[in-house]
Amino acid sequence: MTDLGPIALRAAAPDRPRLPDSALGLAWRPGADVPPASLGALLRRVEEGDGSPFRTSDAELTEHLGVPWHDAAADDLVGLDPDGTPRAFALVNRSPGDVAVTRAFVWAGVDPSWRGRGVGRELLGWALGRARQVLVESGTTGPARIVEHIDDSAAATVALLRHAGFVAVRFDAHMSRMLDGDLPAAALPRGLRLETWTPERDEQARLAHNEAFADHTGSEPRTPEQWRSGRGTFVPAWSAVVVDEATDDVIGYQLSHRYEEDWALTGIPAGYTGTLGVRRAWRHRGVARALLVDAMRRYRADGMQAAELGVDTENPTGAFGLYEGLGYARTSSSAMWVLDV
Repeated sequence: MTDLGPIALRAAAPDRPRLPDSALGLAWRPGADVPPASLGALLRRVEEGDGSPFRTSDAELTEHLGVPWHDAAADDLVGLDPDGTPRAFALVNRSPGDVAVTRAFVWAGVDPSWRGRGVGRELLGWALGRARQVLVESGTTGPARIVEHIDDSAAATVALLRHAGFVAVRFDAHMSRMLDGDLPAAALPRGLRLETWTPERDEQARLAHNEAFADHTGSEPRTPEQWRSGRGTFVPAWSAVVVDEATDDVIGYQLSHRYEEDWALTGIPAGYTGTLGVRRAWRHRGVARALLVDAMRRYRADGMQAAELGVDTENPTGAFGLYEGLGYARTSSSAMWVLDV
C-alpha cells in the first residue's frame, strides 16, 4: 500500500462540521434524535423526486443505521421544518474492512418540496466535514476517499458532486430479465457441485467473494460483520454456492434478495441477485452462468416474474456481456462518485 503520510495532515478535517445555515428554515438534529420511520418516509420522497427505480423500506434503513461501526449521533444529520417533519438528511458511514483505499460513504437527500433553496449545497458541506473526520479517525497513511453512489436520474445531486470536486470512477447498470418462456441452459464442469446456500457455507462464500472482487474497481475486502449486514431482505432458498468436490471449497456463490418495496413501484415481483462471484482460477468455465440460471429457476418456482441484478459495466470478468447473453437488459444506471483525500 502506498504511504501518503498521516491522513490527519491530508484530510483537513474540521473540529466540528459546520451546520447548514439556520436561515434556510430547518432545525438540524443528530440522526439519533429522529424516529427511523419519519426518516424513512423522507427517504422515499427523495427517491421519488429523483426518479429512482428503487424504494428503501424502513427495515432496510434500520439495518443500515444499526451496524456497529455507525454512530447515528455523530454520523447523521437531519433537517426538520417548523412542524417537525424531516426535510433533508445526510448519513456518513465508514467501511471497517478497507485495505487498499480507506473510504467514508455519504448518503444524502433533500425533500423535493425544499429543493432550490441551497439546502443540498449546505448539507453536502456538513457531510464532507464529517466524512473527513471519519477518515482521520481511521489513522490511515494510505489512499483515502469520500464516496457517494448516485442514480443517474438524480441530476441535481450529480451537479452538486461535480461542483464539489467529485469524479465518477465506476458506472453501474441495473438489469432485468422476464422469466416467462424457456430459460437458458447451463451445466457445471465435472467435479463441481451446486448447493443451496447454508449458514455453514457462508464464511467460505465471504472468502471467495473477497478473492473474486480483489480486481474490481472500488471494491475492498468485507469483514465477517460487513458480509452479514443487510440480510433483512436475504432469501436463503433463492441463494446457492458452487463447491469444488476435490477440496470442498466454495469457488462461486450467488446471494439473492427480495425487495418488495420495489415491486409496488414496478408492478413486477422479482428476485434480485445481490452478490455473485467466482474465484479467479475458476472464471470462464460456466460457473457464473450456472448460478444465474439456477437463480432464475428458483425465482420462477417461487412465483417471481423477473430476475434482476446490478453490474459494473466495466467489470473485468466480462460479466456485463454474460448477463446480456442470458437475456438481461439495462433498465437504469448509476455511478460511484469519489473525492480523493
